[in-house]
Amino acid sequence: MARRRLKLVVMVIMMVNFFIFIIISRHSSQDKNGLNKVRIPSKPFWSKLVPKSAYCNRQQQILDLQNNPVLANYSTADVPDWLNDTSLTSYPCQPNFKVTTQVKEYNSLPVRFKDFLIFMHCRSYPIMVDQPDVCKEPPFLLLAVKSLAPHFDRRQAIRQSWGRAGVVANRTVVTVFLLGNATPGDHHPDLSGMLRYESVRHRDIVQWDYRDSFFNLTVKEVLFLEWIQNRCAGARFVFKGDDDVFVNTFRILDFLGGLSEPKARDLFVGDVITNAGPHRDKKVKYFIPESMYVGMYPPYAGGGGYLYSGDIAARLHNVSRQVTLYPIDDVYTGMCLRKLGLAPEKHKGFRTFNIEEKYRSNPCAYKSLMLVHPRTPQEMIQIWAWLSNPDLKCQ
Repeated sequence: MARRRLKLVVMVIMMVNFFIFIIISRHSSQDKNGLNKVRIPSKPFWSKLVPKSAYCNRQQQILDLQNNPVLANYSTADVPDWLNDTSLTSYPCQPNFKVTTQVKEYNSLPVRFKDFLIFMHCRSYPIMVDQPDVCKEPPFLLLAVKSLAPHFDRRQAIRQSWGRAGVVANRTVVTVFLLGNATPGDHHPDLSGMLRYESVRHRDIVQWDYRDSFFNLTVKEVLFLEWIQNRCAGARFVFKGDDDVFVNTFRILDFLGGLSEPKARDLFVGDVITNAGPHRDKKVKYFIPESMYVGMYPPYAGGGGYLYSGDIAARLHNVSRQVTLYPIDDVYTGMCLRKLGLAPEKHKGFRTFNIEEKYRSNPCAYKSLMLVHPRTPQEMIQIWAWLSNPDLKCQ
């Protein structure tokens, strides 16, 4: 018995040696033929770290290096001074006036850019109005609507139409409106009393104490992602959009109900914009100067509205800390998705640039759509009435 075991061991060793001989012989023959010659690099493998010229690009470069696990054990003395930028993480948040000397032609920029840049590092603001129990029963669909304090008529139209909370098509739907602070400095009337009444009456207002401006919609995005994890982490799906869109909630629920599990987990759909870059025309609302950002944008879904899974919401929340704030919120979300190695999926049901005028009064034109932008409060209620009519017949 012992001899048989010894023979078996010897045979195994011989076979291993034989295969090693074949591999060595093969590599030797390839080297003789010049196929695997050692090549000496013609220039250094590591290039010198040079700061990007545009401020947002440079801030992202800093974040990328700060979050690089390879460099995690390096001391601050081992990296260039420009990488030791503590303004990205300072707390409590104070104005970063260093930016006035770090952005080329800062003094000639419009006020909205100066305001954004000085507070660009700020990601945490006190919550003024909260709804801690709104997702006590985890909803199938959370409708999160970006709104402004004066837009009461839009919110009320949404409550009476596509944002009606409760059970819709046998699915639980929760609606919240996301607001910042409408400051007197932006010439808004004081509507705080009415907003308090509205919140008590409907229990769907979530408001933070930051300046609610176009460039701060990205702040609203990161605050909302934080809020989801604290208040509504059990939501299966999330729709996030503006308060001037019409959403066919019936169609969305039908679409979501037909998804397979892998597809549902990685869902992010909308009206996707690709091969786009910053507008350089100062007259355009989305104008971004070269001193702030250079390069193309990643694919992103238009901010009028998009739909994603609760799983994606959690991943976006985590990765958003590694993406520097950008003044256009839908582009910022696209940057976060790219950081996750994902891309939004285009769906023809999202019409953020409206539909042809000849179809706008046809109830059946909205039957297969998920979103249409823009629509007035009156139009929202009218379209919802059309779609809710059991007698509506469409071919």
